[in-house]
Amino acid sequence: MAIIAIGASAGGVDALREVVAGLPADLNAAVFVTLHIGAHRSDLPWLLSRAGLLPATHPVDGEAIRAGHIYVAPPDHHMLVEAGLVRLTKGPRENWARPAIDPLFRSAARAYGANVIGVIQTGGLNDGTAGMYEVKARGGTAVVQDPAEAVTPNMPQSVIDNVAVDHIVKLAQMAALLTGLVDDQKSTRPRIVHPTGDAQEKGMTAEFTLNRPVAVTCPDCGGALRRSELGKLTQYSCHIGHVYTAEVMMSVQFLTMERALETALRSLGERAELCREMSVKLADDPDGEAAYKHWAAAKDEALDQTEPLRALLTRPWLHPAETSSRERHDC
Repeated sequence: MAIIAIGASAGGVDALREVVAGLPADLNAAVFVTLHIGAHRSDLPWLLSRAGLLPATHPVDGEAIRAGHIYVAPPDHHMLVEAGLVRLTKGPRENWARPAIDPLFRSAARAYGANVIGVIQTGGLNDGTAGMYEVKARGGTAVVQDPAEAVTPNMPQSVIDNVAVDHIVKLAQMAALLTGLVDDQKSTRPRIVHPTGDAQEKGMTAEFTLNRPVAVTCPDCGGALRRSELGKLTQYSCHIGHVYTAEVMMSVQFLTMERALETALRSLGERAELCREMSVKLADDPDGEAAYKHWAAAKDEALDQTEPLRALLTRPWLHPAETSSRERHDC
């Protein structure tokens, strides 16, 4: 079974529908589609199902991959490919997008190697270029829409400029090309490719990480801080002149963190109140029972999520400078 991974952005709905309309019902490939829809509700599975012979759905996390099916990245989730499974994550945005194309291409290439056919259609900027580079690096095939006919040519042109592309085609020929590439696949089983484990790869999993920061930043302006030693005293200074000792930096960092947690707590409280007000409005509406339950459940969810934040705000935190001072005084 082959994996066809398609990425599109501006103008992508019509482009996707035209390609899907030409794919056969017995296609021996699973089709994965990422369109830059952000967190907005999407009817793309319904539109693609109506456009052609293959069923299209938003997958659930852990769903089994099967041939002859179109998997569409759901709103506000990256869609990843593992060996035999679809994975969904709300990891950090890539190229200012979630869902983004690069995580789909990257994960498909690492799981299925030469059995992957990457496709980039119309769109702005260059999401998908880095992912297509990995598709090619692991033996896959790179296909792009002819930029000359794309509504927005930047994405396909970026791939052409940076990757050894195998096929540049117009939409009218793309479905036939993809069907032919699938039929030409020599392997009938997915070739599992194990990651090399280098540091860059580990940091590109479409999940939030806690890697070592590149730099400590200035609480006043956000610029990178330079460390200097004055005897036993450590100072941090940014390029416009803000200066902190390590002890003051520790205190300021704590205040910054505290404000961020308070902002998150306030946002959750406001979400809970909005949901409560809407549930009260619908409580006595006989036609709004389902909507009432959704609003009430969302309210409870928001309130539940405030508890970990309250715990973080009220817990005692270590302050090394104060501890060291007390220890010296005790001695």
